[in-house]
Amino acid sequence: MGSLLGHAVRFGPPADVMAAGEGIETVLSLRMVLPAMPMMAGLSAAHLSAILFPDTLRRLYIARDADTAGDGAVATLTARAEAARIEAIPLSPRLGDFNEDLIAFGLDDVRAILRPQIMPGDVGRFLLAGPSGRV
Repeated sequence: MGSLLGHAVRFGPPADVMAAGEGIETVLSLRMVLPAMPMMAGLSAAHLSAILFPDTLRRLYIARDADTAGDGAVATLTARAEAARIEAIPLSPRLGDFNEDLIAFGLDDVRAILRPQIMPGDVGRFLLAGPSGRV
């Protein structure tokens, strides 16, 4: 995978606000709650920290894995984003990653986990409303 360094599996076109995560499962789990937000899966912690930023990017949500490799990837990617004048916001799961959260708690609880972590202006733009119609 070394020749892939800097690249990612992308879900949606580049935009001003995007999310990035370590694995496809994590990113697809986030897409269930944030379906309109473009996302990138790095495929490993090392590849996540090396993702190349689209020129349009101004805010990057980083879906962290709750482990040592995830901590390092978030720290490296945050420093790179800030150096490029991109706001970096980590998203933290309750368990090991957002796929584990989705399996254990369900869609409504993952929505509740993410709601306070998403910038207020992005909630209406990206957060999928629950069965009641509320986010």
